[in-house]
Amino acid sequence: MVQNVASEMADLEAEDFHLLSGVEQGMRFSEYVDREKIPKFSRLTAENVDYRLDRCEDRGFLERKTIQYEGFKLTFEGYDALALHTLVERGTIEGFGAPLGVGKESDVYEVRSYKPLALKFHREGYTNFREVQKEREYTSDRDHVSWQYTARKAAEREYEALETLYPDVSVPQPIDQNRHAIVMEKIDGVELARTKLEDEQVVPVLELVLDEMQTAYAEGFVHADMSEYNVFVNSEGVTVFDWPQAVPTDHENARELLERDVTNVVGYFRRKYPQFVDEVDVPGLAAAIADDSFDALDDHRS
Repeated sequence: MVQNVASEMADLEAEDFHLLSGVEQGMRFSEYVDREKIPKFSRLTAENVDYRLDRCEDRGFLERKTIQYEGFKLTFEGYDALALHTLVERGTIEGFGAPLGVGKESDVYEVRSYKPLALKFHREGYTNFREVQKEREYTSDRDHVSWQYTARKAAEREYEALETLYPDVSVPQPIDQNRHAIVMEKIDGVELARTKLEDEQVVPVLELVLDEMQTAYAEGFVHADMSEYNVFVNSEGVTVFDWPQAVPTDHENARELLERDVTNVVGYFRRKYPQFVDEVDVPGLAAAIADDSFDALDDHRS
């Protein structure tokens, strides 16, 4: 758990982070880093490496395995520690808080700064690495792809999308990013999937979500993973989050992905509120969003 990482970090010394960073560098070339190569990667003496390997392994930040050689790799806790250390050193965060959401591909926690913020750790590739490799195109051009690389690229992709879209699109304001971690605005609201809308709210909320998708497309991105689980609803409107699979609108599959997003969103409202949402011409609606001509659902009913 990340809370345990945060508590252990107080006992770590600068050289421990040099060691962890050295193992991180070595994992660009192999899953387990040969013990004999760690002094070179970490710029520590062999004696210092021996001492700190035991310290970091005892805290769960490293995993040891004997293959043709004695090798070490970062655990996700070790990767968390490196990202947290960097964000603290930058002054981005000052304290660690309670979980806000723990999922299959990310964990989100409240952190303290000049105001409460959200800290998101990407976990792509850690529990289902082969499946993520198939789905994420940024893993296809490397001979050796570690889960750290996959998670970091997901965080970079999401941060780039948030920086581009905010504030024109209602997304969390991006604050900082390091490795697989993103610091962003903490959004108050309820997940759309857990929201029971009043009768008169159903169509307006659906149109708000579609409006945000239209503005995002105009700003250059398709979410590519839209569902009722990545939209927050509150008294001020809706906020769309979780953008690691976002693709630019000049991507060869952008229109196809946009249509899939529209299908997911409209389909959810049709299932949950069938008496208020009529059959919709999804291809026509997606085309209107892409062409920046969507105004209301009335023109797209089948």
